[in-house]
Amino acid sequence: MRLLVIEDDRDAADYLVKALREVGHVADHAADGEEGLGLALAESYDVLIVDRMLPKRDGLSVIGALRAKGITVPALILSALGAVDDRVKGLRAGGDDYLAKPYSFAELLARIEVLARRHGGREETAYRVGDLELDRLSHRVVRGKEEIVLQPREFRLLEYLMKHAGQVVTRTMLLENVWDYHFDPQTNVIDVHVSRLRSKIDKGFAQPLLHTVRGAGYMIRDGAR
Repeated sequence: MRLLVIEDDRDAADYLVKALREVGHVADHAADGEEGLGLALAESYDVLIVDRMLPKRDGLSVIGALRAKGITVPALILSALGAVDDRVKGLRAGGDDYLAKPYSFAELLARIEVLARRHGGREETAYRVGDLELDRLSHRVVRGKEEIVLQPREFRLLEYLMKHAGQVVTRTMLLENVWDYHFDPQTNVIDVHVSRLRSKIDKGFAQPLLHTVRGAGYMIRDGAR
């Protein structure tokens, strides 16, 4: 998911953004209400995580301004004010959920996922990077006019990479989302599959699409750009 964290506490924001990125999400940060409102208006996010007490413009005002413009992106309010009246006020201001500080990251993550599902975020059924196309429904992969036959695991690997096109995908992300491992088996299984996939989608084509980002992971992107 693409998430926006609007939080003025630098340490809290750094921790949250880092944790969200480590579990595979894209997280942007705004340090005050005005910056947060500007980003939320200019970009497309799956969920907003909004601190209630913010400089320049408080969190409830940010959410209210978005709702007034018809923007329905789910907003999770974070606040040290955890009384019932405070939670009710936050929800009535347009918030979709309210979590009092201090909070558990696991609970925060679960609430974000629930909000995204409720919002009916439609998952794409097809992806395209350059002249490479993947259709999830037909399990068909084509580059240019050439159909590429992939094994099931290779297909899942390519699907995940294309879903995150232009972003670095780490080994941890691949182990958890493609292999369903929540530990590192200390094998070269990822390297082997990436090598096989690269030979199928890049070999014989002028522009490589699958790139190794040294020390970080892998990225699929349009080499012509």
